[in-house]
Amino acid sequence: MINLKEDERIDDLHRNNYVIIQNSKKFCFGIDAVLLSDFAKTKKGDRVLDIGTGTGIIPILMEAKTKASKFYAIDIQEESVDMARRSVVLNGLEEKIEIINLDINNVFNKFPQNYFDVVTSNPPYMNIGTGFVNEYDAKAIARHEIFCNLEDIVRNTSKLLKSRGKFYMVHRPNRLSDIIYELKKYKLEPKTIRFVQPFKDKEPNMVLIESLKDGKSGVKVLPNLIVYESRNKYTEEINKIYYE
Repeated sequence: MINLKEDERIDDLHRNNYVIIQNSKKFCFGIDAVLLSDFAKTKKGDRVLDIGTGTGIIPILMEAKTKASKFYAIDIQEESVDMARRSVVLNGLEEKIEIINLDINNVFNKFPQNYFDVVTSNPPYMNIGTGFVNEYDAKAIARHEIFCNLEDIVRNTSKLLKSRGKFYMVHRPNRLSDIIYELKKYKLEPKTIRFVQPFKDKEPNMVLIESLKDGKSGVKVLPNLIVYESRNKYTEEINKIYYE
């Protein structure tokens, strides 16, 4: 029996009968996390780390979709980690997914270098100087670079990955030049980019990026992913991603 706390609910993930605990007053996963879990690829036996896991949505969905052997997920917010751990138990995934309360800048207190085959991250998108920030607000921590920034994530990811390991990230298109600069700086070569548009006549508001540690230069840009066919109606591709 899993006890729900105030304002928490259990949502169906439409994959393997998995569910997730969320708190509508704090932070719920968004479409960006779902798209990243679909974009990221693993091989049988891979060891995977999710950085800034929030409620654990990415490792739970990737466990349903891939043949990776073990998922680790870290987050600095204790409340999110608690929810994620209870979701793992609720789905009976304790042997496959480990949720850890950990700052990315202290990650080597837990893991050795060159340990992971795949790293994923849906990081804070906004610079600390952008907009009003209450540093004690869970949503602000998830959205703004309060406790870590883009360089922190990329630098530590490069050390965590084995050579030829892959890093998958979702971010905002207006940060793309910063992202590519940091990736190449730390020997993570961008290999695949896909922009995400809310509607076919709107400009992209998300970008999915696959990079390869110690990879050669050369990037493939996939056709843009369109989210909505019309208001409140997903495109066929989004429906396939969301619903098994």
